Amino acid sequence: MGRYIGAKCKLCRREGIKLYLKGEKCFTDKCPLEKRNYPPGQHGFVKRRPKLTTFGVRLREKQKVRRIYGVSEKMFRKYFDESKRLARLGKGFTGQNLLKILERRLDNVLYRAGIAVSRAQARQIISHGFVLVNDKNVDIPSYLIKMGDVIKFKPKVLNIIKDHLDSAKNSFIPSWLNVDFNNLTVKVLREPERNDVEYPIEDNLIVEFYSR
Repeated sequence: MGRYIGAKCKLCRREGIKLYLKGEKCFTDKCPLEKRNYPPGQHGFVKRRPKLTTFGVRLREKQKVRRIYGVSEKMFRKYFDESKRLARLGKGFTGQNLLKILERRLDNVLYRAGIAVSRAQARQIISHGFVLVNDKNVDIPSYLIKMGDVIKFKPKVLNIIKDHLDSAKNSFIPSWLNVDFNNLTVKVLREPERNDVEYPIEDNLIVEFYSR
């Protein structure tokens, strides 16, 4: 599956919930979901959401999570299979393991730490080679961090994040991350848990979708 290059706001309208894909715009009145809270497409004047089947509910939940984290279907299924393998070994539950893996992605860590205004911007920062993990250059957005990792940035990253850096200092930072905005470093204090996920997600529906 190729990278989605369409209008990101349409994804929010399709899922009926803010996915915060456009950074600061999502917190303003300019967010299209505020004015057009119905699915996109050629639906005429029908502005209601159709009643979903059991399969449709599970599909929409899976699509919602996949779009939140910006993950392709192939990669998402890979994460699910790994989560299922861990559950068979007695290490947690499949759905919870899946969300923990998604939270550990490097692009998500930069977003949750307030370094990037969106996961898309975080991927741009990583892909351009501005990120160091444990003093080693990492340019893979899907890189999975672990407890004790220290993330640093090259000076050029300031050209991208300087406009929102001041507001980021007052933003909510999850307890499993320690951010030093003065030295621009992020330390992973522990691996994220299920209750650290900031979105209302029913992971059991995703498990049921792939188990059908």
